[in-house]
Amino acid sequence: MEIFYRELKLDRASESRKNKDWLLQQWAQQQCRVYVLHQDKSLMHWPDREAQPEVIQLSQDQLEGLATDNPIFLGIDGSIPLFALDLSGQSNENLAVLPQSGEFIDLREYGWLLDAQQAGLLAYARGLAFWNRNHQFCGICGQLTRFEHGGHMRRCSSTSCDRLHFPRTDPAVIMLVEDRSDPRNPKCLLARNSRFPNRMMSTLAGFVDPLESLEETVAREVFEECGIRVEQVEYQASQPWPFPASIMLGFRALAVTREIKVDGVEIEEACWFDLEQLKEFGEWGDGGDTFCLPRKDSIARYLVESWVRDVTPPGSAV
Repeated sequence: MEIFYRELKLDRASESRKNKDWLLQQWAQQQCRVYVLHQDKSLMHWPDREAQPEVIQLSQDQLEGLATDNPIFLGIDGSIPLFALDLSGQSNENLAVLPQSGEFIDLREYGWLLDAQQAGLLAYARGLAFWNRNHQFCGICGQLTRFEHGGHMRRCSSTSCDRLHFPRTDPAVIMLVEDRSDPRNPKCLLARNSRFPNRMMSTLAGFVDPLESLEETVAREVFEECGIRVEQVEYQASQPWPFPASIMLGFRALAVTREIKVDGVEIEEACWFDLEQLKEFGEWGDGGDTFCLPRKDSIARYLVESWVRDVTPPGSAV
């Protein structure tokens, strides 16, 4: 089971990108390729909605007529330098030079349709573009910040402050809660957040509070949202989630209590589901009328499928 938006096959060149001259050399290379974004959407080619979207990479020649200040360095793919260019502030007239077959598409809605590596690169580009666009001013003194290290750092322009700012990542836990009170019929807790489509059921999640361990966050969030007490909180996997700036830390936890009391604010509905019930779930976006699983690009889907695999009796179809 693959987790999207991570394990990029890319040399991020963390030390080299601190050298401005080196970055300029990479940007000037003929084989340099650029991902273009506008208001957090990525340029893609998708004329047939029944087929897979195609990610568009632009060459230097195709950037003529665009303002190319502050290209965001992503890394080196083999020998090819990869950059991202945020065109959010540019006029429609400037955008008209882009390939007519392209359109700006929201990765958060359609990333699961892409190849995992391409989706990961677009997510990486989106996260850095969002941070740079929204951190134009120093949080200490209020002065403008300068773009440095290929967009991986910003420096306060005030010489008396000179504070360095780095991209922020907000830690959040996401957890599958299981009920093993009947070993012959294990169940997992899935819920529908008020922001979800009507049919989608997913795992619980929440942000880590200051001075709180990850295990404490899991227990607190499950109790606050569904009134369930848990123990045996065990880490499973993680996923970068740049929508806009999170890292999702996946866990599995064992229910101590089983009576569900949803908070009615974030969580509108929650239920225990066994294996047979999960088999009846549809897919996100399939247009059916049954409950559906989370999208395939989410760690929530990974947690559910991992649990299904682990509790399926040997010899049975998963």
